[in-house]
Amino acid sequence: MEKAAHVAAGATQEQESSPNRLDDAARHHGSAEAIPERLAVVTGGNKGVGLEVCRQLALKGVTVILTARDEKRGKDAAETLRRECQLPNIIFHQLDVRDDDSATTLARYVERRYGKLDILVNNAAISGIVADEEGLKALNIDAETWTSGRAANLLKEVFQNTNDEAFNCLNTNYYGCKRVTEALLPLLKLSTSGGARIVNASSLASELKVWSSCIPARTEKISMLLTLIILLPENAK
Repeated sequence: MEKAAHVAAGATQEQESSPNRLDDAARHHGSAEAIPERLAVVTGGNKGVGLEVCRQLALKGVTVILTARDEKRGKDAAETLRRECQLPNIIFHQLDVRDDDSATTLARYVERRYGKLDILVNNAAISGIVADEEGLKALNIDAETWTSGRAANLLKEVFQNTNDEAFNCLNTNYYGCKRVTEALLPLLKLSTSGGARIVNASSLASELKVWSSCIPARTEKISMLLTLIILLPENAK
């Protein structure tokens, strides 16, 4: 499902602690020059929109930490981008946005190695439905039918929404976004690029009111907005 960049918010810099953390990162690298001018973390970066975001950021000179839950797929994606773009500034780090320890581990890695973060793209997400893939292919629904909402009746037999999948959807799409943002926000405050950015990606399925199967996606979209409203007032410019 196509995704759209939904929210961008600026985070202020924390002047008092910034020099110490950047000095520590410089010592880790051996020289201050090794710290990138702009550093981004992209969740769910191994495919689709996330992969293309990583590509475009890297081509613009941003050092990108591509994250994914599946370590092999994430490493393969990062290696493919490095080879295709002929750029060394794409790094893989495993991240399961559903897990507190995983988010903390990523934050510690970024702090230890770089001492700051400039861009966070919360892209990791799932649909919250169980799909009969073969049945979906057999329907052969065209793009106009999808976007008009007329596909809803056709999809009833191939889409199912279970309690487990609904919980997994919210834990990934909403709590995952909240969890990672909270873990990395202190580093975003230390941005040296003139103001950090947080970008949340959200599925267009959340806009299609006729799809009852998309209720988890619609709920997480509202929740993502509320998360930034709660987290960022004191940090946003």
